[in-house]
Amino acid sequence: MFFDPICPWAWMTSRWLMEVEKVRPIDVTWSVMSLSVLNEDRDELPDQYKELLSRGWAPVRVVIAAAREHGDEMKKKLYDAIGTRVHPGGRGKDEADMRAVLVEALAEVGLPPELIEAADNVPGDDIDKALRASHERGISLVGQDVGTPIIALEDTAFFGPVVTPAPKGEAAGKLWDGCVLVASTPGFYELKRTRDEDPDFS
Repeated sequence: MFFDPICPWAWMTSRWLMEVEKVRPIDVTWSVMSLSVLNEDRDELPDQYKELLSRGWAPVRVVIAAAREHGDEMKKKLYDAIGTRVHPGGRGKDEADMRAVLVEALAEVGLPPELIEAADNVPGDDIDKALRASHERGISLVGQDVGTPIIALEDTAFFGPVVTPAPKGEAAGKLWDGCVLVASTPGFYELKRTRDEDPDFS
């Protein structure tokens, strides 16, 4: 799964995948993509979304830095610690609080506090290059006109599912079966309806 820590729908999908792991023989690998990278050249975005994207650089950069220095297994641990604060916790609504969230998350998973230094967006530095490479791996599987989450399974990849609340138990497994079935169907591209609910983090 490719995730951006600031995306509430990716958070919902990640909680669903954790349920799927309990009822289907899958082993999820967690990778970073970035809504900030995806949208950086789009000027027509609403101001509120632009502000969110501005805050979005810090979490993905810190996750990338943590994985580079302490192993890929830190991606999911740090994602859980950040996401719990940002989504059900309602934190990270401004840059200062997002930074505080990252400091707390690093401490929770036992990572060095100086990793927060990776948060500042520095185009072209090593973290930026690694972030863009990870993002490109995900987006190259599905194309530029989607966002996060992206799920890749062998030769099949798709955006989503966008679902709330996250199904549990066998319901999670059935949704997985259906997603894999339609996404692996030759020529299948899209199935969508208008969302009329916000993410339910309960």
